[in-house]
Amino acid sequence: MAANKTIQKTLIPKENFSEWYDNVLLEAKIVDDRYPVKGFTVYTGWGFSIVKRIISMLEEKLDSSGHEPMQFPVIIPEDAFQKEEDHIKGFSGEVFWITHAGENELERRLVLRPTSETAIYPMFKMWIRSHADLPLLMNQTCNVYRYETKATRPLYRGREFLWNEGHTAHATYNEAEEQIRTAIRIYSEVYDSLSLNYIKLRRPDFDKFAGADYSVAFDAWNPDGKSNQIGTVHQLGNNFAKAFEMTYENEDGKQELCTNTCYGMGFGRTLACLISQHGDDHGLILPPIVAPKQVVIIPIPVKGKEQISKEYAKLIYHNLTSNNIRTVLDEDDRLRPGEKFYKWEMNGVPIRIEIGPREAESKTVTFVRRDTFKKSKADLVNLVDTVHELFKSINQTLNERSKKIMNERMATAYTLDELKEFMDQRKLVRINWCGNKGCAEALKDKVSGEIRGTLWLDLEEPTDNCILCENSAKYIAYVSRTY
Repeated sequence: MAANKTIQKTLIPKENFSEWYDNVLLEAKIVDDRYPVKGFTVYTGWGFSIVKRIISMLEEKLDSSGHEPMQFPVIIPEDAFQKEEDHIKGFSGEVFWITHAGENELERRLVLRPTSETAIYPMFKMWIRSHADLPLLMNQTCNVYRYETKATRPLYRGREFLWNEGHTAHATYNEAEEQIRTAIRIYSEVYDSLSLNYIKLRRPDFDKFAGADYSVAFDAWNPDGKSNQIGTVHQLGNNFAKAFEMTYENEDGKQELCTNTCYGMGFGRTLACLISQHGDDHGLILPPIVAPKQVVIIPIPVKGKEQISKEYAKLIYHNLTSNNIRTVLDEDDRLRPGEKFYKWEMNGVPIRIEIGPREAESKTVTFVRRDTFKKSKADLVNLVDTVHELFKSINQTLNERSKKIMNERMATAYTLDELKEFMDQRKLVRINWCGNKGCAEALKDKVSGEIRGTLWLDLEEPTDNCILCENSAKYIAYVSRTY
């Protein structure tokens, strides 16, 4: 006879965010950070199942917008990596170098890709001959490697991270600008489907992607007050085209430089955002679209009627799975119902169905929503429709909650003292800023916050002088602490 299996409850209040987050990662089997190389993380079953669904959502949208899926090598030769001057300066301190094969020193050093522009654009140069070859759109889902010098944090900041990167080449700058808007729309659709809330910010020139004309980032709110950059889109202009001699023959037979864009969605940070924005003291709360299991069925044993509940639970399970609803029937008799509730609440399954003899006799179903713990009943004949209605309602509730919290975390500061106070309150703060890099650096020293940028395509007029130097302000900038 199997030994009785119990689950130790270790609920931690979310207000203790760091401890809560680490506990959820382990108990819900999201990732395990105990790998013996610092900054490298193992995605475990539940977590990687969620990530795979996010990847699928993004890749489907990229495919439908004309992006070809590709897979490039993980290594980049040193001479290719060094071709774009600003790019190499931006990444030189984070590069993993490969210098030996066994005991033999390599003739030329190789780079483990920190990003793939310098791997991809030499191939673009060969593939592009005339205007008929443009636009060229591709994407790949892969791991990249950066020797982060800041403190590592699972999913937020590591030395290996999983992302999708898109790369494009266009005949004109204006066509590339259209692609920028397309990429931002696609990323927004993915994040919105996950009920995440964020702001789109054009990064200051001193904080843009190395080698870009400009960069736009998706900054999501985080419970500890830090901004979580979950995606970026970059207008590269002609910078990489010049470095790699990426030209095409126009309709007049003349050679012209291409214009490039690139963009990346970090799946680790997106998963961290999902966990942190939606989770509660009981653990994960998952949007149905990415939940590995959308419904859990738990038979409630009543002495002498156990088999009635189990048989009816199997009928419910068959009805749901035959309608493509990801469902698990928890028949583990070693666990009491309360222990099962704890387990599946920690894992964030959107809907729990409790089945007892009463439900079996009345041909009804009792639902419990993970987001609100609200109970409801429905007739068996309405089972599938009711589940889909609950899914829609859960998505709406998660979005409204997240949006409300983000709005509550926004503030406007007109003095450094106000800014310091808001930073201590974990706010995302609007300030008047002159645009000078020196003021941005001084601000970081004084308040331990960073200027993240200005709103993308939504011009906000300054309302006062620069918060630092008191000269005329040019922008409304957003300040927060960050990972």
